[in-house]
Amino acid sequence: LAFLDKYPDKSKLIRKVVGSKEFLNSIERWCFWLADESLEELEKIPEIKNRLEKIKALRIKAGHPAALKGAERPHTFLQLAQPKSGNYLIVPCVSSERRRYVPVDFFSHEVICTNLNQMVPNATLYEFSILTSEMHNDWMRTVAGRLESRYRYSATLVYNTFPWPEVNDEQKANIQELAEEVLLTREDYPDMTLAQMYNPDTMPKPLLEAHQTLDKAVEKLYRDKPFEDASERLSFLFKRYEQLIAEEAANA
Repeated sequence: LAFLDKYPDKSKLIRKVVGSKEFLNSIERWCFWLADESLEELEKIPEIKNRLEKIKALRIKAGHPAALKGAERPHTFLQLAQPKSGNYLIVPCVSSERRRYVPVDFFSHEVICTNLNQMVPNATLYEFSILTSEMHNDWMRTVAGRLESRYRYSATLVYNTFPWPEVNDEQKANIQELAEEVLLTREDYPDMTLAQMYNPDTMPKPLLEAHQTLDKAVEKLYRDKPFEDASERLSFLFKRYEQLIAEEAANA
């Protein structure tokens, strides 16, 4: 980066940034991350000062309350949801309707996530296993919104409404082992992007098999009898959802 060539001591100001396109297609993109820096000090760097002036002008021109408030802090994103420590789980907001599984993965808090993804801070392999499962993907396909024909994953409509299973420590440990196997299998294909790995036409067979093994284990968290198909899984989930809503209302 030209900026680092000129200011090699300012590397902490540059962070990798990932939106849904970058995430799915292994595209490298970088941004200035200045949220923890002094605005007064930043304005001493001509390249940054010029950018901040343009951002401030754009936000004032936008005119809505959030933008006007953001004009007072042009060195930060309008929405600050980035975790300050640990890892987070990323789910792209928009994903192809052809995919059997919406790709999800872990990132360090040092990688900046844009609003084109949903993220789960401090997630574990257990959350990964559920979100990448066929149970959750069937639910997502039914309740999610659409952008054209693509799935639009929403925290409000999809994640917050999903009926999670009740598990014990032993079950959780088993599920996490199978989730790790999915991630390890992905590593066997370093030349493939997630978009390619989860394209039904190019998905590696071992990865599909790792997912199917995980799917069966996740289903057993809900009941011992296997589900026949997506329709039966959804019927079960909606009944479970209604039960949870009723219990919540009764305890209100």
